[in-house]
This record gives sequence, C-alpha cells and structure tokens, in this order.
Amino acid sequence: MTILFIGLLAMAAFILLRVVGILYFRRYLTWETENRRDLHYYGKALAERRAFKEKIKKQSPILLRFLWLETKLQRKPSEIPSIEYRGVTGPRYSSTVESFQTAAEYRPTETDIFVATQMKCGTTWMQQIVYEILHKGNGDLSDTGHIHLDAVSPWIEAVDGVCVKDAPLLGAKGRRLIKTHLPTALCPYSDSAKYIYVTRHPVSCFASIVDYFHLMTGFLTPPRERLVDWFCSDRLWWLSWPDHVAGWWEWASSRKNVIFFHFEEMKKNLASVVRKSAQFLGENLTEEELAEVVRKSSFDYMKKNEELFEMSPPNLFSVCGTYFKSGQLNRHESISEVHKKRILDFCKSRLAGKTYPFPKFYPVLGNQKGPGPF
Repeated sequence: MTILFIGLLAMAAFILLRVVGILYFRRYLTWETENRRDLHYYGKALAERRAFKEKIKKQSPILLRFLWLETKLQRKPSEIPSIEYRGVTGPRYSSTVESFQTAAEYRPTETDIFVATQMKCGTTWMQQIVYEILHKGNGDLSDTGHIHLDAVSPWIEAVDGVCVKDAPLLGAKGRRLIKTHLPTALCPYSDSAKYIYVTRHPVSCFASIVDYFHLMTGFLTPPRERLVDWFCSDRLWWLSWPDHVAGWWEWASSRKNVIFFHFEEMKKNLASVVRKSAQFLGENLTEEELAEVVRKSSFDYMKKNEELFEMSPPNLFSVCGTYFKSGQLNRHESISEVHKKRILDFCKSRLAGKTYPFPKFYPVLGNQKGPGPF
C-alpha cells in the first residue's frame, strides 16, 4: 500500500506540474504574441527591442526544456503550421486567413512598390536596395529615423510589422515599399504600381529554408526528408518554387511595370542590379549615390547591422540565433545529391511547358552544362 500510495502521489505531482507548466507556457505565448504583432516589436527603439530579447532569453532555458518534454510525451511528428486561403498556404505564426484575404483585396496605387519573392530568395536584400534607392543612399534606420526596415515596409499578407495603411511614404516622391511572398494568383495588381521580383536557385532556396526552420523552430524542425516532401508539393507556403517563378515570369514578360531579377545576378553584379532597379523606379542616382546604395545593401553592411533587418520578431528558439548566415552564392552545394535530384526533377517537371527559360538561368534544370548567364 505504501508503494502504491507513493506512486499515486508521484503521478499526481507530475500531472500537477505538467498542468502548471502548460498554463505558464500558454501565458508566455500570449505575452510573446502580443509583443510581436503590428509595431509592438518593430516600432520600438533598439534598446527596447534588445530588452525584449533579454526577457525571452531568461525564459528560454526552462520553457524549451518543458516544450521538449511535451513533444516526447505526445509522440507526435512535428507539423508545419499553416493556414490556407484560396489554395495558397502560409505560415500560421505570422499570418492568418484574414490577413491573406486583406492582402488579396488590397487596391494598389501609383505610390506602391512591391518587392515580391518566394520565401528565402533575397526578399530583405531587395527591400533594403529599394529603401536606399528611394533615399539616394541616405536611408536612416536608426532610432531617430525609420527605426527598422519592417517599421516602414509592410509585409502585406502578414500580421507582424507596420500595416499598409500606416506605412510611411518614402523618398522625395512619397513611395510605399511593400513586401510580399504572394504568387500572382493572389498578389494585388495595378498598372500604376511597380513590382520587383527576385528568385533564386531552387536548391539554394531550399537550403535557406532549412536554415530558417532551424532558427525559428529548433528541435521542432521536421526531418530533412519531410521538408523535401513539403518543398516538392503544393503545400509549400506561397506555392511551389516552379509555380511561383513561372507566374511572376509571365507578369514580367507581359507587363512593363514588373521587373524580374535573380539572386545570383545580385551577388555577382550588385551595382548593375541597383542601377536597373533605380531606372525601373524612375529614380535618378548619381555615381556617388549609387555607390552608397551598393555599400549599404552589401552582405557585410547588413550582417553588421542585422538588428535593423530581422525578418521575424524573436522567439524562444531564434533569440540566440542569426538571420544572415553566410551570404554564399552556391548554397545548393550543401544539399545531398539525393535531395538535390529530387528537387530539381520536381522543378523540371513543373516548369515543362512554361515560358520561364530555366535552362538559360539554371542549366542544371535543363540537363545542360555551363555556369549560366550570371
């Protein structure tokens, strides 16, 4: 009886501790969410953002141990949390069905400049380029200026950062800089707005997505094989790489207000991309201004000032990590040959019959040899 009583007491204590842990964890998540949304994080001064991170760091060791134990007790595979709107999925932690709908129904104006990409293809980089072009290389993301890139450039389908209606108009002409990952099927369009699209080698895109998952979800990151399955499917956030690229290439080929760049092109000749972007936007830059835009859009500058360009507010996993990894051109080389072949075969199959000239830009997708045009 004594042993049974002790066992029951221990079980009751464990259940009580687990309930307390769950309640505390939910309370923490509510607090974190409230401090992530809108401008509650990106609108704060740098010192306040750092203080917020420190509070998370203090909570992190205990809460991560609790979360790890919960995942072991539940024995469920880690899922990729998603929302879905009109056949397009998005990340549940930074978007909602309502935010997707609001974005799709937005009516662009002549002041709007959209920077569009599939995820992890150079979005923040191009945002910074456009931001600096609009300010002739004198953009100010300090506490006395615009504070943070996401405090001035709304992510139209997300709930973090400044919303479109509150976004400041930038530069002498008063332009609004909007970020989106939406495919053309959902992206709001107007002949009077400007659209800049950037894509990247699909396997490099996948490699960067894996890094991002490890940063944001730590030990909850799904196994590599599951991520490959997800990447090679219609469940990938914002559509699959080939479908996303094909849609935007069609727009760029048929509409004068849409321009198409490749990440590799930006890496190898940033000055040329900056010059083309400025001309496309109708912004005249002197050679000195162009050089300053290039300097402030370099990997070294953005890495050194990473706190001005964080792509997501911090959480328990990311608070000790870094968003800018290496700035390497050939990230695809870090992926196994098996997974690389799977991704490339999927992309080749999906791009068959589409107008995007993938053999020209990525010969490996067309079974051709050669470095490509970059």
